[in-house]
Amino acid sequence: MADSETSYTPRMQALYAEKIRAAMTERFGYTNVMQVPSIQKIVLNMGVGEATQDKKKVDIAAAEMALIAGQKPVIVKAKKSVATFKLREGMPIACKVTLRRERMYEFLDRLITIALPRVRDFRGLNPKSFDGRGNYAMGLKEQIIFPEINYDRIEKVRGMDVIVTTSAKTDDEARELLALFGFPFIGLTQDKKAA
Repeated sequence: MADSETSYTPRMQALYAEKIRAAMTERFGYTNVMQVPSIQKIVLNMGVGEATQDKKKVDIAAAEMALIAGQKPVIVKAKKSVATFKLREGMPIACKVTLRRERMYEFLDRLITIALPRVRDFRGLNPKSFDGRGNYAMGLKEQIIFPEINYDRIEKVRGMDVIVTTSAKTDDEARELLALFGFPFIGLTQDKKAA
């Protein structure tokens, strides 16, 4: 059944298989193809602080995130009660999505080619936002940079966290991997273009 259907490969996945894997092997001298780092998953997280007053705000944020990710998000509930924030244990306060495989590569493509260039006063991504184990985290201040979100229909501009988890052992390997995917790091991309 699968042979008769035309298989679709996302553009970024094809780029990884054809060019990035070879470039990483040449740069770091891997002896085996399986040693080459890859992107494992991308996690999107949107915290909704005003959900303590109105629980519908989380549902609105979840609907927007579903449009952005192409996958239904999980509603995250508070683990502890915090009196100063008027927060009780079990209250819905955020939503998150974990993207893997084709959806992950599709989101990555849209993030790099469409969304990041639409960020106001964008000068590049911070190349120091790695966690020491090859994972990269960044924050977006507005969800309206994604073309799936209709600016006239949004209730409030919300930010989100984007965490890219890689199989890289070091931050240098992960930085090189993401730069080859086209992540516009400050200072790093200018060197790549010159070479």
